Amino acid sequence: MSLTLEDLAARLAALEDKEAIRRLKSRYLRACDLKLVDDVRDCFAPGQVRIAYESFPEFADRDAFVAVYREMACNGGVYDIHHATNWEIDLVGANEARGLWSLNFRTILTGPRQVVRLAVEYEDRYRRADGRWWIVETVSRVTSSLVEQIGEDGSVTVAVLAQPPAG
Repeated sequence: MSLTLEDLAARLAALEDKEAIRRLKSRYLRACDLKLVDDVRDCFAPGQVRIAYESFPEFADRDAFVAVYREMACNGGVYDIHHATNWEIDLVGANEARGLWSLNFRTILTGPRQVVRLAVEYEDRYRRADGRWWIVETVSRVTSSLVEQIGEDGSVTVAVLAQPPAG
């Protein structure tokens, strides 16, 4: 099979687009962990988007989502770790893509003295506009959870095991 220069250019462009989307998702997750609110906001497209995370209200614009994120995660005592793996990115047009991600999420909540671990599956849609990729839809589903309660004496009690948290 012989490839033309145009074929190689198209394959390279597809790889570059997938890498840009992978970096976008990584930037979003890192910004969530580091409480970089402006960076979290800047990962989502301006205008109408869909943010539907299980056990949270659904959001139709990035500002409404960021307001709740700021209130829930950025007031101290909340320490998050988002590690995304098993990514699959499909380009479905010149400026549209879909992505699947598995997420290993952990949060330490100092107020209620809990450690929450979730396995989460994401389904995302991306759109290129103004020369860059944006998240335009992200939907998550919790596939398993572990909630540990930390006693004053340091003892650990399992509060939830292998079931999604109640919504």
